[in-house]
Amino acid sequence: MTSTETGFVLAVHGGAGTVPRVDATASLTALHHTGLRRALIAGRDILAVGGRAIDAVTAAVVVLEDDPLFNAGRGSVFTATGTQEMDASVMDGSDHRAGAVAGILGPRNPVLAARAVMERSNQVFLIGEGALAFCREQGIAFAEPSYFYSEKRWRELQHELAGRRREMPIVTAEQGHGTVGAVARDRHGNLAAATSTGGMVGKTPGRVGDSPIIGAGIYADNGTCAVSATGHGEFFMRYGAAFEVAARMRYANQSLQLAARSVVDGLAAMGGSGGLVAVDRTRALAMPFNTAGMYRGYVQDGGAIHTAVYDEPYQAGPH
Repeated sequence: MTSTETGFVLAVHGGAGTVPRVDATASLTALHHTGLRRALIAGRDILAVGGRAIDAVTAAVVVLEDDPLFNAGRGSVFTATGTQEMDASVMDGSDHRAGAVAGILGPRNPVLAARAVMERSNQVFLIGEGALAFCREQGIAFAEPSYFYSEKRWRELQHELAGRRREMPIVTAEQGHGTVGAVARDRHGNLAAATSTGGMVGKTPGRVGDSPIIGAGIYADNGTCAVSATGHGEFFMRYGAAFEVAARMRYANQSLQLAARSVVDGLAAMGGSGGLVAVDRTRALAMPFNTAGMYRGYVQDGGAIHTAVYDEPYQAGPH
């Protein structure tokens, strides 16, 4: 086999709808690059020793959930009533197993809750109190509400609510969403994806976006691709965005890059902002977005780590 057939690739995103370039300080941008890089290192170190794609994407998303800069886990935004509700999912392309949770607060890493649903239950999707009870039964690590509280996120909510009262929301549709995710192809040719989010700033309590919905915000199939999406979830759900990428590859023989770009452009035409990261069985990589920027990065077998926020690539040396 060639190195392309046996090598690995890992891509991550920290959400589309970034801090506007004009408002982004060099220090804040550097912190985002650092967070993405840490996630890539966590996943790469698993893949580099022959580990599984599903383990790599889970590890990468755990790192992003632990970083308060990103809207997932510890960095989750607040609902309109000042609560926090988190969603997450994982999918293994080798056998189409999947697990998802929605509307939860408590598990320190929602992606591990989703992984437990996939591996330790006969279900795919658990929500709310039922999901929390399952997590407790399975020994998933919990954290106190204070762990998830961020003064920055609280101020974002207050600004948003104040804007709504003036009928001038501060947070735009593009800026109000955020998600983290990872996709990988391991050295054995298996694909996997993981996605996690705190939702949209000021969302209606009980609102669930695309992130935990198989085929909308996540999909993985060894025969086509693995996808993790980020953006205005209602549009990704209506379009079946993640599955649409795979369907275009399977039924229209489109390349990964064409399929992914076409889906993101189609979302934009409908008014949906966002982007996605995707890999296929040949190690091809796509990271299209239709917003001002998308926190993203990738690493390939034997290569350097690359991260980007807007349209500028940033390369880090091997570690």
